[in-house]
Amino acid sequence: MDIISLIIFLAVGALVGWLAGTIMKGSGFGIIGNIVVGIIGAVLGGVIFGLFGITTGGVLGGIVMAVIGAVILLYVLSLVNKA
Repeated sequence: MDIISLIIFLAVGALVGWLAGTIMKGSGFGIIGNIVVGIIGAVLGGVIFGLFGITTGGVLGGIVMAVIGAVILLYVLSLVNKA
């Protein structure tokens, strides 16, 4: 992975984390927190979509999938924190 790909990867992760944080609690988690939530959400979304046999096309589909995964991640974490 070259440096430009890494920068794009981190920027998309930050965007996805910020979107998920905004949807779930009304604000983001800071740049590092957004990147972490975005990357983990993308992996989780990919696994979940793969289990259902859903494929996404293009960058926009991947971002939507990652946001859904990140929202699910934040929801599960909020349930764990309440317990």
